[in-house]
Amino acid sequence: MQIIFLPQGLTILLCFIVWPLLMIAAALICTRLPDRFFDYAAWFYRDHHWERDGEIYEQWFRVRRWKKYLPDGGSLVKGGFEKKKLVSFEKDNLDKYLLESCRAEMIHWLAILPFWIFGFFTPPIVILYMLIYALAINMPCIIAQRYNRPRIVRIVARRG
Repeated sequence: MQIIFLPQGLTILLCFIVWPLLMIAAALICTRLPDRFFDYAAWFYRDHHWERDGEIYEQWFRVRRWKKYLPDGGSLVKGGFEKKKLVSFEKDNLDKYLLESCRAEMIHWLAILPFWIFGFFTPPIVILYMLIYALAINMPCIIAQRYNRPRIVRIVARRG
């Protein structure tokens, strides 16, 4: 329900300012949370039966073809962990990858949630557009994490 009425140009500008702020807020929240919130074995992050070890994402979305083009937020933060390419197959590095993969997934889920905020200062139909935008921007990143994580879990399990 729109409660703030602004000129159209200012409303559009505000939309372009608010989205990046919301994404940064999601990232800041998740980077400040303790690592225990990002356990890859937890129900939310683990591979579910219907995902078939992440292969559903290859079958439906052909994730292998486009995941290399996604930005890696870990490279934007000083001291961040880059997930685009594994630099080492050592257990510590794989464990860190799994942790940061869960963190990245949560950041993108949290970045979708506030789409409704735009309803305060835009016409109601814009809320739908913002949801579509939020899904289009964040779901590819979530899919890539959910596709990659089971593969890394298998490597860790094989190594004991």
